[in-house]
Amino acid sequence: MNSHIEQLFINYVRDNKNQLYILAYSYVKNEQDALDVVQDSIQKGWTALDTLENQHQIKSWLYKIVVRTAIDFLRKMKRIQVTEDDTLNYLSEQQQDAYRNVDLESALENLPFSLKQIIILRFFEDLKLEDVANILDIPLSTAKSRLYKALKLLKIDMEDEEKIHHG
Repeated sequence: MNSHIEQLFINYVRDNKNQLYILAYSYVKNEQDALDVVQDSIQKGWTALDTLENQHQIKSWLYKIVVRTAIDFLRKMKRIQVTEDDTLNYLSEQQQDAYRNVDLESALENLPFSLKQIIILRFFEDLKLEDVANILDIPLSTAKSRLYKALKLLKIDMEDEEKIHHG
């Protein structure tokens, strides 16, 4: 294995461990689980370093590993299910109280998993939509339509809240 790539990987992980943790946490919603996901992802990344074709893509390559590891973890824990159209949805743990104050984070929680992923990667991780599509292994057109749909749903959700609290 190329020692330059190894060093690049080590430096990237060291400099970005917080972002990797936050990304994992945005999926698993638990500190210890997020740490486990990051640790597994780093291990998988290290053993798959020879599959990194372009060192400038290390961020999206490693994010893809973290996202897949988090999704695998959630599947194992039976916290998500795959629906017919192969989009992932959280099994709702309890019905949301419709009248409590909803901020962006809880509005995000109400989105289907496939839409929430797009919002997290695009806005919270500040990735280009092309990178988001690459990380999630979906066509760019699908990423665009999911982003549009998610933003529309979030806007409606936020507007409903405004009406409840100010109407």
